[in-house]
Amino acid sequence: MAIGDTRREQIFPTLSALQIATARRFVSGPARRFGPRDIVYDIGDRDAPSWLILDGSADAIRRSAAGQSSVVTTYGPGQFTGETNQLSGRPALMSVVAGDAGATAIPFDAPHLRALIIGSADVGETIMRAFILRRVMLIEAGQTGGAGSILVGRRDDPGIVALSGFLTRNGYPHTVIAACEEEGRELVERLGVAPEDLPLMICPNGTVLRSPSNADAASCLGITPDLDSKTVYDVAVIGAGPAGLAAAVYGASEGLSVLVLDSRAFGGQAGASARIENYLGFPTGISGQALAGRAFNQAAKFGAELAIPLTVEGLRCHGVDTEVPFTLELSNGGTARSRAIVVASGARYRRPDIPNIEELEGAGVSYWASPVEARLCSGQDVVLVGGGNSAGQAVAYLAPQVRHLHLVVRRPLEQTMSRYLIDRIAALPNVELHMGSDIADLYGDRATGLTGATFRDRRTGAVKECASRHLFLFIGADPNTRWLDGCVELDGTGFILTGERAGDRERLPLETSCPGIFAAGDVRAGSTKRVAAAVGEGAAVIAQIHSFLTRNIDRALIAARQA
Repeated sequence: MAIGDTRREQIFPTLSALQIATARRFVSGPARRFGPRDIVYDIGDRDAPSWLILDGSADAIRRSAAGQSSVVTTYGPGQFTGETNQLSGRPALMSVVAGDAGATAIPFDAPHLRALIIGSADVGETIMRAFILRRVMLIEAGQTGGAGSILVGRRDDPGIVALSGFLTRNGYPHTVIAACEEEGRELVERLGVAPEDLPLMICPNGTVLRSPSNADAASCLGITPDLDSKTVYDVAVIGAGPAGLAAAVYGASEGLSVLVLDSRAFGGQAGASARIENYLGFPTGISGQALAGRAFNQAAKFGAELAIPLTVEGLRCHGVDTEVPFTLELSNGGTARSRAIVVASGARYRRPDIPNIEELEGAGVSYWASPVEARLCSGQDVVLVGGGNSAGQAVAYLAPQVRHLHLVVRRPLEQTMSRYLIDRIAALPNVELHMGSDIADLYGDRATGLTGATFRDRRTGAVKECASRHLFLFIGADPNTRWLDGCVELDGTGFILTGERAGDRERLPLETSCPGIFAAGDVRAGSTKRVAAAVGEGAAVIAQIHSFLTRNIDRALIAARQA
């Protein structure tokens, strides 16, 4: 059953008289009277407040990109409008229209809404739960064409796969329609689109994008905020994986102004994990996307600015004694300034040395196993390479959905994988283990996609061909540090060195060779490559940044007195 049917009271709660009185202390403006069928706010409106209805009613309306509208609920007295986008002023995903008798309501813009959520634990818990569940409800509706954007093209087209993955990872509702199906053909003909313009993305506001990039999609949906280059943040966090999100939550909750940047989606590599079962506090496991989504909303709740997808292409260091020590150069041509930096950029998926692999990425070759990829390979034969925990989680997730899974590993699983995953894989009847083997060659091209692979036994040199249209690679990762361009000291494999002495300066444990730049998570040399360890470092780095900022303030005061 849909979540809207099973948890409706939590999705659309009614505040008590006492809770309404509490909420009134945080309003951002006076009560407003809306006439019958007046638009309170529309889909796509930026900075639309959340409104608490005092009397009358208002309809929440969702609209698909095909133009179909439907009433999701009718808000009555004591109920509030909005969902998670209202926390940060991003464009509204639903419109709200006053009822036939009008409505009186009080507004809460993003800062005042966050103040209410933090200032009242009781009301805050009710609102946060409702906002998160409303987003889940919209995502469910998007899967059946009832909300969000529409993607039109061949379902296994690399562009469709990339766009669907991007929207899924960032929690935005959307529907994929095959161009060869009747509905898809009608859309293509009505829009007068040439085959070479596919895939299409039709945004909820009616905008049509031809062969869009992730950045194009984000711009159309208003995912990426407009950053003011004059703003100076206390902390800029590069990377929205577990370490970066933890730094954002702890930094923002402790009063620091925090900017988080990521080139793809929140969650990092952990966000692509089908199920994490050894993270403390989740005995039944949790998907990486669900864990990352909770952390993302938590950071937004405390006021962190989250800019995704936006790539940091360079870092300028102006010196620790300057008022603003660091400037980040961004992929959109803009800049961001900060007093301290947390490098939590993690690692990039390692690409094996196979001549045509880059051409096949997104056309059958994947570095994660999300629901998007799982739908594409349902009932087929697949190949998965890797023997670590991420590979084991992917095997356990994919195997029940595919016909046969070839698991290719170099070493015995006991040397690289947790016991619970080894036992689970052993119980799967359709998993075939190829021990001591490598992928030697791939077949196919960008147009037709992957058609097969060749395994090579590392000991004997014997080769075996396997017909498959889906290859999943979980063979480790390399540190994502090239963009630092020598700004901090790295070890021989490219990971960031932290701590210890640097001449006469004692570094903080997570501080790099450059004062004010810190590293946390997988990108740091010597870190434990586990989600829990990354979260711990993300939390610990904020305490050290407080120490650094305090030290700099003291230094500035001394310099001012001497002057």
